[in-house]
Amino acid sequence: TSFAALADAVAELLGHLAVGPRYIYLHDFGAPVGLELAMRAPDRVLGLIVQNANAHESGFGPQWEATRAFWKDPTPDNAAAATAHLTLTGTRDQYIAGVPEDVAARIDPAVWQEDWRAMSLPGRLAAQRELIADYGRYAARFGAIADYLKEWQPRALMVWGRHDSFFALDETLSWMRALPRMDAHILDGGHFLLETHAEPAGALIGGFIRGEKAGEA
Repeated sequence: TSFAALADAVAELLGHLAVGPRYIYLHDFGAPVGLELAMRAPDRVLGLIVQNANAHESGFGPQWEATRAFWKDPTPDNAAAATAHLTLTGTRDQYIAGVPEDVAARIDPAVWQEDWRAMSLPGRLAAQRELIADYGRYAARFGAIADYLKEWQPRALMVWGRHDSFFALDETLSWMRALPRMDAHILDGGHFLLETHAEPAGALIGGFIRGEKAGEA
């Protein structure tokens, strides 16, 4: 399992469906896939929607130390430390760790319980471990991604949950420096922003696709 293989699968589906120009939604593990597709066919990108998606070193806070150690030296001990979050508790924390209590209370525990049920199906955890390893190869491509953004300057919208347990808030500034015309919005949610802010985020995304400026009807 790799992000390049996932991009191949999505590209094959887009071709089968005859999808031409497209908006690409970037989030978490979807960022390596979406950016790979964008860089393969930059002339088909109508815009990027960036929702808690890392593409710069600035997004890696202290919580990435174990993972980065694993990328550098993939010993069994380092692998275990880098994948220690692949548990029910770790899955729950992706939704509510560091999120204000009143915001976290809006997320039904059934959401992360179902997430963990699906993650626990045969082969799923192994695939997650492989993708965690492959994310290091994605990070090694940040320079190429920066070159793509600099050259093509795609239209872009950011809707970002400020209480992200994975990616540092500094990452939002890196995106805005890379794409200075980006329409950027930092919302009072977590990594899975749509669990609590689907309505305002959806309104911003709809307006972006329609070509409206924020605040316009």
